[in-house]
Amino acid sequence: MARAPAPQHLTPPTIVVRHKGLLTLALMLGTVMQVLDTTIANVALPHMAASLGAAQNEITWVLTSYIVAAAIATPLTGWVSDRIGQRRLFLLSVIGFTGASLLCGIATSLPEMVMFRVLQGICGAFIAPLAQTVMLNINPKERIGQAMAIYGMGIMVAPIIGPTLGGYLTENFEWRWVFLINLPVGILCVVMLLLYMPDTEIRTRRFDFFGFGLLALGVGALQMMLDRGADNGWFESAETWIELGLVITGLWVFVVHCLTAENPFIDLRIFRDLNFTLGSLFMFIVGITLFSGLALLPPLLQNLMGYPVIFASVIMAPRGVATMLSMMIVGRLSGKVDARIMMLFGIAMMSLSLYQMTGFDLQMDYWPVVTTGMIQGFGMGFLFVPLSTMAFATIAPKFRADGTAMFALVRNMGQGVGISLVTAVLSNMLQVNHEELAGRLTATSQAVSDLIPSLLTGNAQIVSIVNGLVAQQAAILSYLDDFWLMMLLSLSAIPLILLLRGPKKPPAGAPQKSAAEIAEERAHAMAE
Repeated sequence: MARAPAPQHLTPPTIVVRHKGLLTLALMLGTVMQVLDTTIANVALPHMAASLGAAQNEITWVLTSYIVAAAIATPLTGWVSDRIGQRRLFLLSVIGFTGASLLCGIATSLPEMVMFRVLQGICGAFIAPLAQTVMLNINPKERIGQAMAIYGMGIMVAPIIGPTLGGYLTENFEWRWVFLINLPVGILCVVMLLLYMPDTEIRTRRFDFFGFGLLALGVGALQMMLDRGADNGWFESAETWIELGLVITGLWVFVVHCLTAENPFIDLRIFRDLNFTLGSLFMFIVGITLFSGLALLPPLLQNLMGYPVIFASVIMAPRGVATMLSMMIVGRLSGKVDARIMMLFGIAMMSLSLYQMTGFDLQMDYWPVVTTGMIQGFGMGFLFVPLSTMAFATIAPKFRADGTAMFALVRNMGQGVGISLVTAVLSNMLQVNHEELAGRLTATSQAVSDLIPSLLTGNAQIVSIVNGLVAQQAAILSYLDDFWLMMLLSLSAIPLILLLRGPKKPPAGAPQKSAAEIAEERAHAMAE
């Protein structure tokens, strides 16, 4: 049976494929598999340390090595995809990531695990931005919002369910299954890509080794500084100052080089597009608020409220369900409702949930965590999908590969900055709050007056109990300070939404161009 022709009012996509639905499924399998690995291994670290004979401060390199390798490799996506083709790069990335996952699952020492995680990070760095590029290319402009809703489910929901899935696998099987679970998913993804992903035009671009080296230096040093800063005492450590110097030097010289070089590693003309620039800045803020919240809740639930790892993960799971629901709604609303209105609604929901979280206390049950998580997750769907759509609404197709790579890099940098920021604030405010609360415990305080005889006699047990209660209250107040900070950051992004502009619409009654005419124009633009 002949396929029904596409509606005349739809702009032909950049690339026409046979089975767009199955190809989208393959792209999302790869994306979910890669993004899931950014958080799924977190809860398994203590078990890995015991099995691999590593100290607790050494096992964190399992996370650091992956993050740093992915951060350095992500900007390469545009150049490599042009050089060898999107199909070949995606296949090699998924195959490499799956193979590295197998090696991580059978690692017998910490050096082996770190080496395999570096390989996994390099291969996985290309998957998410390349998937976004392909989905932008295979969908007509009018349906990009729906495509980004599907893509957003993988990007936003996978990190949320990662700790839950990782906790389940670790408790019921073994920590190695955190990595081995990628094998069937990766194999299925490769088979579907071989069947449904088309070849793309190969463009020869000179590789800018100097530009890439500068960017790799700046981004790698930034990730190292953010990841190791808390353990090193931040700027009390010479290592942090050295890393900061490398960040400033690398990124500053990189920008100057890209502005003056004939064939730079990243064409900074993509930032002439106001939507892309504002969208990238907004995504940086979203990365801070989303991932820092995910980093704060597990220790709050486990250490202060005493919930087991599995139950704490289950409590956080409804957040992901709400995000999926909102993204399905946004996919339906795309093209019918102004994206900026949806983003304003999303940021309002995010800010509301964070404001409610500033009222957490140690006497509450788990329901406030569930409800605020669902409100926040629902708001995230109304943020990410319109944001991705608006950021690429006016950018030229030839800049999409570099644009999606930079977009992913900015999101990852926001994640690193956010986690380090809330960790630093938590540590600092813990000391401040502890001193303030301890200073208020006078002889006239009701909590102290009943214990004065024991305190005066120096009863160590009573002194320890009082200090523990003070430390507990100081800790919950420090978490609330972080929630206040995240709420203010969310509200600060509202002006960026108002500055975004929608894509230009053709005048009413204007004749629609044929697919051949549009393809010819795009080929001419790419050649330029």
